[in-house]
Amino acid sequence: MKILALCTGNPERLPGKSYKTGIFKHAVNGAVMIDAEGLVGDAICNRKHHGGVDQAVYIEGSLTLDWWSRELGGHYEPGTFGENMVISDLDNRDVAVGNRFAVGDLILEVTACRMPCATFAARMADPKFVKRYTAAARPGIYCRVIRGGVAEPGMPMECTPFSGDKITMPELMETFGRRLQGADRTRYLAAPIHYKLRAMLESQADEAH
Repeated sequence: MKILALCTGNPERLPGKSYKTGIFKHAVNGAVMIDAEGLVGDAICNRKHHGGVDQAVYIEGSLTLDWWSRELGGHYEPGTFGENMVISDLDNRDVAVGNRFAVGDLILEVTACRMPCATFAARMADPKFVKRYTAAARPGIYCRVIRGGVAEPGMPMECTPFSGDKITMPELMETFGRRLQGADRTRYLAAPIHYKLRAMLESQADEAH
């Protein structure tokens, strides 16, 4: 595996919308510093739902993007889905919470899957894209930064699987917003999931007692 692209964006207004978004990402040349908040210089406009320490870096695997190119009938440049990083030879469906990606000094840890929103659909100029993306069950990957560092395209990437029970990106998408019971809730809480999901599941556990 290696980094195929690193992408950042500036605040831009979507056609027909009053707000600005950072979803328009473009590949950058050269090295990029990545700290606890993500790629330095990348725009995050709606911090209620985007960015933050457990969504610092958004990854797409090249195999998944290749699938989407075939599915949508066109070639899409890196950053089209709003991703910060494209990793070669990676299928999003094979990624689980707690997996770690290491490149140089940088270490990323998977926390959550991407859930599509109206802004994403507008970016893709398809009002039905949220449903289409969900049905494809190949969601993008959010990571926290365990250790910051400098990365650039072409650098080799190592992936270390999580040692505990696997919670894959498709499973996270399928269970999004649902109440989890017993063993499933325990399994999720044993993984390094996004802090918002952890708080929700812990609240459910308290209610159950």
